[in-house]
Amino acid sequence: MTMTLPAAPVAPSADPAARPATTKVERLNAASVRRVLEPEEMFDWSSLGSGQIVADELLTTVGLDLDLTAEQKARLSREEVAAMLSTGIRFEAALMAGFSLEIATADDLVDPRITYMLHEMGEETRHSRAFARLVEAIGATAKDPFRSGVIGRIADRMMKLTIGSLAVLYTFVLAGEEIPDLLQKVAAEHPETDPLLASVNRYHRQEEARHLAFARVHLPELWAKAGRVERWRVLHAAPLGISQLFSAFVHPGVYEAVGLPPMKTWRAVNKTPQRLALRYAATRGVLDALIEGGIIERGSIPKGWRKLCAVDSDGQPLPDAPTVAQLA
Repeated sequence: MTMTLPAAPVAPSADPAARPATTKVERLNAASVRRVLEPEEMFDWSSLGSGQIVADELLTTVGLDLDLTAEQKARLSREEVAAMLSTGIRFEAALMAGFSLEIATADDLVDPRITYMLHEMGEETRHSRAFARLVEAIGATAKDPFRSGVIGRIADRMMKLTIGSLAVLYTFVLAGEEIPDLLQKVAAEHPETDPLLASVNRYHRQEEARHLAFARVHLPELWAKAGRVERWRVLHAAPLGISQLFSAFVHPGVYEAVGLPPMKTWRAVNKTPQRLALRYAATRGVLDALIEGGIIERGSIPKGWRKLCAVDSDGQPLPDAPTVAQLA
């Protein structure tokens, strides 16, 4: 017999203006209670195919006119997917660290926002478990050069600084959700994507929709409390960091694993119209959230955001920027 506990009472917000946001968060909490999806129960991890797991046109090297063998393309597909999943695990760990810090320093632990963070942390750990199981099934061997040396130490330092700066963190949360959401959507909808990979992508995307909704609600509240330095980082430093995040989803070691020059290929990949179109499409959602949240105003969009998203000062796409639709 299953016992259903009554919902915990929620104290009304002292700020009437905050009530609409609180109501949205309460709805997200209710949705999370209804949908608890355990990846170990949902998927047969032994069902992943042994060859190429995404189509040729979904490989990052499309547009470079490389003469790759079938074996190279199969290996590249597996290494690329494993690299993106591994980045996802690390990003979600940083997100949960930020949530933990916010919870530990919160004045009101029964605020619905805190409850939702706890829900999201549970969902993110399940996503990470799914990603790790899929990485294991893929059998990737490529080493990420950005995880070691000076670059690795700088990246770790920047991650720690971001975790402690909540307005900056949530800006990156939007990017870290929007970018994989688009990449996974494209892969899940392609008929040649491995069925297990497509299923995991769909599973992840359906919960990430709630996570994006929460970030869009909560970021303006954090912005209102942010100091001058933190606001400057959101407006001017975050676009560069998000560009680097997008580029690092597939690291140079992936190309070395199939016999290509790692850094040269990685740099060329991130300049192709195909990759730029994906970056523009994914990051414009982040910019839209900042505009809707009153953080950035149309007509005065900072230069870094314009460059990241290929938009003008009003947020309109530049006419000569490649689009996903044009390249489909």
